[in-house]
Amino acid sequence: MANNASAAVEPAPLTDYFVHENGVTFAGRHLLVDLWDAEHLTDIEFIEQTLRNAAEAAGATVLDVKLHQFSNSGGVSGVAILAESHISIHTWPERDFAAIDVFMCGTCNPHNSLPTLKSAFAAKSITVNKARRGIVT
Repeated sequence: MANNASAAVEPAPLTDYFVHENGVTFAGRHLLVDLWDAEHLTDIEFIEQTLRNAAEAAGATVLDVKLHQFSNSGGVSGVAILAESHISIHTWPERDFAAIDVFMCGTCNPHNSLPTLKSAFAAKSITVNKARRGIVT
């Protein structure tokens, strides 16, 4: 009779793109970015290109960009959909303010998008709140 016993098989490593940093495993880095005294907040083509440039600076892959312009204020709301998550934006041109979320997993570094965003929108003030999402350990 043949021996049908099989050797122990190692499970395949997880490919969920969780981040492993300083002994902590988590889904990704989330930056909440407030830009004040900002410019170009009604220019939808400029905003799309800026989101693409910010993603590239962070090492992310843009899958699509969906933006909507509001007729009453000219403000823009939308998202760059990334293979590694997203960058979203909502602008209040009447207050020279933009709220941007940058959420990325894997080897991307969302902090690298900040100089691009600040420079492109010529923001005089930037506030960044940081969070680790989906902490496992």
